[in-house]
Amino acid sequence: MVQFEELRLQLQGMEPDIRDLSNALGLDKMKMEIEQLEQRAAQPGFWDDVENSQKVLQKTGALRNKVGAYQDLVTAYEDTLALIELANEEEDLGLLEEAQNEVQRVQNEYDKQRLQTLLTGEYDAKNAILTFHAGAGGTEAKDWAEMLYRMYHKWAESHNFKVKEVDYLDGEEAGLKSAVLLIEGENAYGYLKSESGVHRLVRVSPFDSSGRRHTSFASLEVMPEIDNTIEIEIRPEDIEMAVYRASGAGGQKVNKTSSAVRLTHIPTGIVVASQVERSQYQNRDIAMTMLKSKLLEIKEREHLEKIEDIKGVQKEIAWGAQIRSYVFMPYTMVKDHRTGFETGNINAVMDGDLDGFINAYLKAASLNKLNEDFTDE
Repeated sequence: MVQFEELRLQLQGMEPDIRDLSNALGLDKMKMEIEQLEQRAAQPGFWDDVENSQKVLQKTGALRNKVGAYQDLVTAYEDTLALIELANEEEDLGLLEEAQNEVQRVQNEYDKQRLQTLLTGEYDAKNAILTFHAGAGGTEAKDWAEMLYRMYHKWAESHNFKVKEVDYLDGEEAGLKSAVLLIEGENAYGYLKSESGVHRLVRVSPFDSSGRRHTSFASLEVMPEIDNTIEIEIRPEDIEMAVYRASGAGGQKVNKTSSAVRLTHIPTGIVVASQVERSQYQNRDIAMTMLKSKLLEIKEREHLEKIEDIKGVQKEIAWGAQIRSYVFMPYTMVKDHRTGFETGNINAVMDGDLDGFINAYLKAASLNKLNEDFTDE
């Protein structure tokens, strides 16, 4: 039947790409590494160093998941092809919708795994630290910052990432002045690094009794969470620490003691804070990790030789040009000004549907890198 023949051709057109994906993912190398890690785990005394053994097991599990995901993709392709051929032989149009859905599922899974091949940065596999700041514009901007906070929270949850609130400073009337989220999961930073920048909102303000249209700005900073495998030295005399009483979203007190910690890096003016833990010492450790992550992110982005070469953070606190606009009125549209990717379904975006923007950015960044490498040659 024509419908099934078209589906079969569409599916078989994916076969060369699926086959090439194995090499792009480095599947053979992964399998060798899994074998080596399993041999290490079988060595006597492996469990004597609990911290190291946990890292080995986590890495082994992550590699197995990637290999398993590719094998599942191949199985889904073969099963879908068999379904189409069977339905075509039986001329059973009742299976057409199921076959169409399965072909789309194979395509989506292929796209997802292909995207992972673009995450080749040194810190892409790390957790991500997201810092939100309301821009100029009073209550309207603070409300916009809270909307972004919710949007990224939704995106993370939909991708099965773990979300932890690290710091939250309420706005006076609504919204938030600033907030910090830790997104935990493999490649969290690799995906979210594209979201760093200024986000612009255009809408009729719910805080304006005259019903006028307002433009508001909020910024998002994205940093990789570093661990103890990356050494960054910060001199104690370069740190100024302040403690204060923690408060949660909406002004709800989370601790009656002054356990929240704010650290200022004197040479650069960078300020970080944590109030998620009840202990002042634990919050200081979290804030120090955030500070090191921030310094590392600036060093890498500005191509500096060492942390000491960072002169200040003026570029970080200036609004500059926005990376994306969210328009609620007079029409609905979200447009990324770097890639040109846009959608009219603004409600879905605000509910965390950001994959189109992230994918477009990563593909564009990969293409730019290929062009640069070609030019260098």
